[in-house]
Amino acid sequence: MLIVCPACASEYRIDAERVGTGGRSVRCAACRETWFISADEVVAAMFDEMAGDEEPAAAPPPPEPPPPAEEPAPRPAVARPVKRSKPKRPPRRLSPALAACLVLAAALPLALLGRVTVVRAMPQTAGLFARIGLPVNLRGIDLADVAAFQVAADGSNPARLVVEGDLVAVARERVAVPPIEVEVRDAEGQLLYRWSVPGPRAALEPGERARFKASLSAPPEKGRRIEVRFSDAAQAETGVGENR
Repeated sequence: MLIVCPACASEYRIDAERVGTGGRSVRCAACRETWFISADEVVAAMFDEMAGDEEPAAAPPPPEPPPPAEEPAPRPAVARPVKRSKPKRPPRRLSPALAACLVLAAALPLALLGRVTVVRAMPQTAGLFARIGLPVNLRGIDLADVAAFQVAADGSNPARLVVEGDLVAVARERVAVPPIEVEVRDAEGQLLYRWSVPGPRAALEPGERARFKASLSAPPEKGRRIEVRFSDAAQAETGVGENR
């Protein structure tokens, strides 16, 4: 079939089968013009050739197919900063003093909860717990409402120092009542006299109370302070002074 460039009128003869029924784009070899040959033009050219209306013309070089569509150039890769891991620091070593403090802080709650067991194993720790307001009562008995007063001389009866109070059982089981020790001290805290009296009962049931009373005839004139505590049986036998 014969095709003509719409820009420079150059003529070309190509095979209709190369164009096909769907049409095709071609480009002029002389002026580089590109145009589209439709299917209708192919059919019309085929009928013209069959009728012999046209003589073959000297064909210039066949038209060049249009260049393939150019693909977009790939985008340059964007360099991303590399995250560098921080160097690991060597673990810090605790000083012996700090390590001891940490151990003590961890063990202190356990010691407070089981302070009765601790004091039984180490009696010297009883004073430490008492200083922090957590006294330990290993006997299971408390002294309460202790009072001391003097009774004036009456005829042949000399003046007397009377000390009395309550014993309260705080244990969950029956407990034996130990002897009670009373001390008289001067204003500077020096011991002037000490004596002991047996408990009002041999034992107390849980929560039970019992009243004790101790008296001393002709107490020391310099006596200013009275201290009352529970005494061991051995101490009661070897105490300073005597019960009066």
